[in-house]
Amino acid sequence: MSEPLSLPSRPRRNRKNAALRGLCQETRLSAENFIYPLFLHAGGEDEPIASMPGCTRWSLDGLVREAGEAHALGINAIVLFPAIAPELKTPRAEECSNPDGLIPQAIRALKAAHPDLAVVTDIALDPYNSDGHDGVVGEDGRILNDLTVSILCQQAVCHAKAGADIVSPSDMMDGRIGAIRRALDVRGLEEVSILSYCAKYASAYYGPFRGALDSAPKSGDKKTYQMNPANGTEALREARHDIEEGADMLMVKPAGPYLDIIHRLATTCDLPIAAYQVSGEYLMIKSGAAAGWIDEKKIVLESLTGIRRAGAQIILTYFAKQAAVWLQE
Repeated sequence: MSEPLSLPSRPRRNRKNAALRGLCQETRLSAENFIYPLFLHAGGEDEPIASMPGCTRWSLDGLVREAGEAHALGINAIVLFPAIAPELKTPRAEECSNPDGLIPQAIRALKAAHPDLAVVTDIALDPYNSDGHDGVVGEDGRILNDLTVSILCQQAVCHAKAGADIVSPSDMMDGRIGAIRRALDVRGLEEVSILSYCAKYASAYYGPFRGALDSAPKSGDKKTYQMNPANGTEALREARHDIEEGADMLMVKPAGPYLDIIHRLATTCDLPIAAYQVSGEYLMIKSGAAAGWIDEKKIVLESLTGIRRAGAQIILTYFAKQAAVWLQE
C-alpha cells in the first residue's frame, strides 16, 4: 500500500460533493442571460423550418404565444427575424421601414400581450433586399455603405416607434451606430437601446439561418463587410468605434468558435457583451443528438456555460426555451 502524499493543497477537496461544487462554482447560467431568436412570416399558419429542426417560422398569433411561454420560463427578451414575401423585396429594401410591415405589427402585438417582455429587432437589409445582401448593391457589385446607413436609420426609427426596446444593427456598415443613435435621439427615442453586432464574422456557420429566411446573397459574398475569421485584434477596433458612436451593448457572432473574441472584449470594454450561438452551432448539436452520438441537454448547457465563462452576459440561442426548462430541473 502506497504512502499518502504530503500535499498542502488538494484542489479535489472543493469538488468532493454537490454542495461543495455549488459553493465554489464560478460561472452561473440562468434564463435571464438569454435572448430567444424567433422567426416569423406573414402567413396564418406556423411552419417548421427544414434547415433548423425544432425551430418554427411563426404566424403572428403563434409568435405571441411562443414569446409568452418563453417569458413564463424566465426569458425576458426575444429578437425577431422576418421571412419577407419575395414580391416585397427590392434592391433598396423599402419594406424594411414600412410602419405597417411585418416587424412593426409583431412588435405592437407582443407589447400588447407581454408589456414586460423586451423586444429586440434586427436592423439589416438582407431579409428585404432582392439582392440578399445586408446593404444596397451598387451597379459595380460593391456594397454602398453610406446609402445603406441612411436606410438602416429609417428602419431603426420605424421599429423604435412601433415599440422596440432594443434595435440591433447586424449589417457591419461603417458609421451606422452613430447615425442610428442620432436618428433615434432627434425623434425623442433616446431611451431605445442599441445592441451592436460589433464583431460579426463572415462565417460558414450561418447557412441554416439563411435557409430559414431565404436571405442568402444572390451573388458574391459578405466578406467586404463582415469580418475575416482569422482576425482578432480587428474586433477591438470595431468595438472602440461602436462604443464611441453610442452603442449600449456589443455582440460577437458566432459564439462558440469565437470564445477568445468574447473574452477579449469582456476584458477590455465596459459595456455588456452579447454572443450569438448561431444556426450552424445549433444544427450540429441537434444533428449529433438525433444520431444518438451526444447528450443534447448536457452539450447545450455546457456550451452555453462556456459562452458565459468567456465573458458574455447575454446569449442569443435557439436553445433558450429548452435550456430554461433544463435549468429549472
